Amino acid sequence: MAKKAVAALKTGKGRVFTKCIKMTKSGKTGAYKFREEIVHNDRVSDFFDRK
Repeated sequence: MAKKAVAALKTGKGRVFTKCIKMTKSGKTGAYKFREEIVHNDRVSDFFDRK
């Protein structure tokens, strides 16, 4: 199912979206968390700037 979603991003109007994955380290446990989101190309820098 994930492959289908990513493949849909490459056709037609889906080319204006990017799948972003941000890794952050938890202050309490020290474990890493991953945050995934599909964002518009204009908003990629906003995704990585916010906490």
